[in-house]
Amino acid sequence: MNHINILWVDDEIDLLKPHILFLEQKNYLVTTCQSGTEALEVLDDKNFDIVFLDENMPGLTGLETLNEIKEKRDTLPVVMITKSEEEYIMEEAIGNKIADYLIKPVNPNQILLSLKKNLDHSRLVSEKTTSNYQQEFRKIAMDLSMVNSYEEWVNLYQKLIYWEIQLENIEDAGMFEILESQKNEANTQFGKFIDKHYPSWFEPHTEAPTLSHTLFKDKVVPELSKEQPTLLVVIDNLRYDQWKAFEPIINNYYKKESESPFFSILPTATQYSRNAIFSGLMPSDMEKLHPDLWKNDTDEGGKNLHEEDFLNAQLKRLGLSHLKSEYHKITNLKNGKKLVENFRSLKDNDLSVIVYNFVDMLSHSKTEMDVVKELASNDKAYRSLTQSWFKNSPLLEMIQQAQQLGFKLIVTTDHGTINVKNPSKVIGDKDTSLNLRYKTGRSLTYEDKDVLVAKDPKSIHLPSISMSSSFIFAKGDLFFAYPNNYNHYVSYYRNTYQHGGVSLEEMIIPFVVLSPK
Repeated sequence: MNHINILWVDDEIDLLKPHILFLEQKNYLVTTCQSGTEALEVLDDKNFDIVFLDENMPGLTGLETLNEIKEKRDTLPVVMITKSEEEYIMEEAIGNKIADYLIKPVNPNQILLSLKKNLDHSRLVSEKTTSNYQQEFRKIAMDLSMVNSYEEWVNLYQKLIYWEIQLENIEDAGMFEILESQKNEANTQFGKFIDKHYPSWFEPHTEAPTLSHTLFKDKVVPELSKEQPTLLVVIDNLRYDQWKAFEPIINNYYKKESESPFFSILPTATQYSRNAIFSGLMPSDMEKLHPDLWKNDTDEGGKNLHEEDFLNAQLKRLGLSHLKSEYHKITNLKNGKKLVENFRSLKDNDLSVIVYNFVDMLSHSKTEMDVVKELASNDKAYRSLTQSWFKNSPLLEMIQQAQQLGFKLIVTTDHGTINVKNPSKVIGDKDTSLNLRYKTGRSLTYEDKDVLVAKDPKSIHLPSISMSSSFIFAKGDLFFAYPNNYNHYVSYYRNTYQHGGVSLEEMIIPFVVLSPK
């Protein structure tokens, strides 16, 4: 083991001989000094891991020495040892960022505890986290073999995210690999579950989760009232773990009333899932009822240009036209800042909807831009990037203003995203859609084991572009690649964030209701 270097400063150091021998037997290296002045000289020549500092010394007092030490080595932990329990000394010492204080006479075990607390804290936390996860690992493995309902899948996914975030703070690569393999196994089982149950979720009187097209009616409408304005924020492409990464920042302004993850419809892609949220309809019904607003994959032009019209039609259908609502879509920083400036004007609405496209821009730009690819090379980095964006975004400023104006806040998304690792070959004609995680077209050739197939799109309420077109969805962390120019294409898209397919990350997504603090 690496030896820990301790500097012990006390004018009666000879009386502490037994303590020092005790520490040396435990492999600690102890350097001693009899005054503050001597200690500061020693600190100039040598590095220490921790300092034990007597408060009551002739010459420079303990507190004066502490101030000098902190000026030299701000991060060096100092443990103050004091004869008196006088409050001002403790307050002074704590104000000066001491790591701990002990009251004389000290016994060797107190010293040892203080060392462990200050130097081994991160290692002890790591060991505890690791052993807790090892116990939980067996439980998750058992759950995985038995999970059989959408509620159980939500619970299992939440558990995996919890452990992923716990383990990301410790330097145990082995544990992380175990968790990764558990996530992959979970996605394999989840793919089978969706394959088997998804079509039945649209049949009447079946037990089904809240889906994109039922979210507004089931979850948002009950929260709306004339008494309090509601701000509904739909952050495009927000995974559940990313929500967890910036939830603590929102907690400074809002307290959580409820969190109930829901399922994105397939394909887990913006033009399908987000239009479904605002219209309250599945894509095949949008095509039927709003042929002027719905665009298929192969149609020209933007596919999400009519969300506000869809929302107004849904409010009307639900008999809520009397509610005053307003819709804003933020696609760049300039838009965001402008809305921050005019935010107060939203307080007269019953419902204000903000669609925030940032995470989508980030994950798409990750594919295009090497810099972002470097910054978000894995899920941990992706979470951290989302968090630092959120901290500095106009969206946080809007949430702060909403809190001051007494808005209820709802945070949700349209679908998640997954880091794709492995290619799956697919062949289609020139009219086949371009998405990497799903394809729709007439004559698709694909690897059966890699995909979930909807030969008849109507069975899952998707439009058919032609009589014989079908949909395929990539499972797990696969992405579709055409045989021509295969290697270039594969290296370009491998390890990028994509959506449209079947995975826990894309389908199980946050819906959170919060009230102002």
